[in-house]
Amino acid sequence: MTLAQKIIVVTGAAQGIGAAYARRLVEEGATVVLADRDREGAEATASSLGGPGKAVAYRLDVAERASCQALAAYLTDAYGHVDGLVNNAAIFSTITMKPFWEITDEEWDRLMAVNLRGPWLLVSALLPLLCASASASVVNIGSDAVRLGRTGYLHYVASKGGVHGMTYSMARELGEYGIRVNTLSPGPVYTEVARETVTPAQREAMIAAQALRRPGGPDDLTGTLMFLLGDGSAYLTGQTISVNGGLVHR
Repeated sequence: MTLAQKIIVVTGAAQGIGAAYARRLVEEGATVVLADRDREGAEATASSLGGPGKAVAYRLDVAERASCQALAAYLTDAYGHVDGLVNNAAIFSTITMKPFWEITDEEWDRLMAVNLRGPWLLVSALLPLLCASASASVVNIGSDAVRLGRTGYLHYVASKGGVHGMTYSMARELGEYGIRVNTLSPGPVYTEVARETVTPAQREAMIAAQALRRPGGPDDLTGTLMFLLGDGSAYLTGQTISVNGGLVHR
């Protein structure tokens, strides 16, 4: 198991897809820091994870520089390095779908602060720890909503488009330090988290547009994440990998 004993940080890991990422990593033997604004949720998820690895909960607001720096200080004292970072935290399930001209300044700014500024702040704060690893990998979680041009939440689509672009530049700038940066770009994925962003009719239409005619779940993403974090992808950087059941981009 190439992830055994590695130190991996997963943001937004208290529930949903982030919790699934953390669960698989613990099963693979990694020490996983579940970083989330919901400290109690992260602790509950961490305590539920079984496997040869370890799970630790930490309260983090990715939109705040001081919070990211505090995490860096904690990780420095606790481990001295970070082998992997999964920038998963994002505002999505609570979005109220509306035409883009009805999105308020406050909605736009808060979403961008978490979805786009957050990964930039966190990679910047953890950079010395990533440099201290022999094989560090950053995985930014994008979205195939960018390619689909999904309507109703333009600010989300724009934020994930920014994440995709950020990956390309980060990979270029961090390559000299041996740090890899890639994007995992999910298509529609359904979790236990209630969502106002997709109606039942939209869900069925998206499944019908896939080559694999079934709904995707969190476990459909974890294998690709393990690959991107592991040594098997040691020569892969600056790439975007879509995991979408063969969804047709129209």
